[in-house]
Amino acid sequence: MEATATAATPERPRLLAVGSWVLYDLANTIFSMNIVTLYFSLWVINDMGGKDSDYALANSLSMFIVFLVAPFLGALSDQTPRRMPFLIVSTLVCCAATLLLGMTGVFLALVIFIVANTFYQSGLIFYDALLPVVSTKENRGRVGGIGIGVGYMGSFIGVLTGLIVLENLLGLAILESNPADKPLVFKLTAVLFLLFALPCFFWVREKPRAGSVMLGPKAAKRAIHDLRNTFVRLDKLPNLRRFLIGRVFYTDAANTFIIFMGIYLTNEVDFTEAQVQIALILGIAAAMVGGLSWGFVVDWIGPRPSLLIVIGLWTIAIILTVAVPLFSLTSSIFWAVAPLGGFALGSTWAADRPLMLRLAPPQNIGQFYGLYAMVGRFAAIIGPLLWALIVNGLDWGRPAAVAAFLPMMAIAAWFIFRVDDTADLGEEIEETFQPA
Repeated sequence: MEATATAATPERPRLLAVGSWVLYDLANTIFSMNIVTLYFSLWVINDMGGKDSDYALANSLSMFIVFLVAPFLGALSDQTPRRMPFLIVSTLVCCAATLLLGMTGVFLALVIFIVANTFYQSGLIFYDALLPVVSTKENRGRVGGIGIGVGYMGSFIGVLTGLIVLENLLGLAILESNPADKPLVFKLTAVLFLLFALPCFFWVREKPRAGSVMLGPKAAKRAIHDLRNTFVRLDKLPNLRRFLIGRVFYTDAANTFIIFMGIYLTNEVDFTEAQVQIALILGIAAAMVGGLSWGFVVDWIGPRPSLLIVIGLWTIAIILTVAVPLFSLTSSIFWAVAPLGGFALGSTWAADRPLMLRLAPPQNIGQFYGLYAMVGRFAAIIGPLLWALIVNGLDWGRPAAVAAFLPMMAIAAWFIFRVDDTADLGEEIEETFQPA
């Protein structure tokens, strides 16, 4: 059955819809902090006797699954009248799986985690593609940046939830609790994720897209047809192609930098665990500020120049990180590096989502956000492997691994510099890509 309504982005999205969309960013960040980053890995390794490699393999496998399916999921959402049902289903499955974490042995828990993380990561495709629904061309950077900034508040909520459950609000022995307590954190994480996601489900309203079909074999066939033409489309979108290639390099460097900073600070800079926790809090707070503020810069000077500035900030943070142990500089420098890196992290996502929207054809935004997600997951797989190769395989040490991020940022800057975002280039060729 063909949808007959005309696709349109509201001229003035309702404040309630904008706030509801923003709250979803906070909701999924609670899951990201508590399950992907902090408490689940500690439960597997410290409480249940699992190995680092057990969690690393499960995490990488979920990323690889998303890497494979992201373009198809995005293309499929382009063919249907609305993307919201995809977001609702992915969220509900993620929350249901999260509720089950900690109720089984390690192996089955890791399988459940793979399901939860796969659906969480997949949901980001549909969530990002809803940005045009809650914004206009003039305020897209601000709305996206507010989502990023408020999203990082979810990190504080997630950590605070864990502290309350583990009864360590007045102590520092966060990780020395009863193993039975962390599964309660997992359940509360699922509840909070769903609770903060509900406003997005109810109050972000899409208008059916013209030429769309109901979810089914025809939609899947059209999505597969679109994917077959993906590289042809990229040939006709050179600016989008340059952006996606550049994104591989700066997300690879940025994400790996963040992942291994705790290990780097304790082993190369001689920070205590308490100091690392403080540095983490400073970084999260700065990321919130970066997301909230940088969106205004994006709307002021454009997404491409603002992203290039962010890459420059990352370069400064990386140079300082390498210089401290290499030249025996004072470790106090890292009290500036932590917020600088956090600010750059929040600003990165505030700049690159609007740039993606500027360069992609509007009627195929789901498909190209699938590619956008695929690029990010590829970087999430490659970055840690490169770190392991340099640190353990070649035995060059952690400063050398961090220094490897500098050419990545330089390559990213070269590709982004060659992107022309002075016009809505995606819309200029909109007629070229009609459904099969």
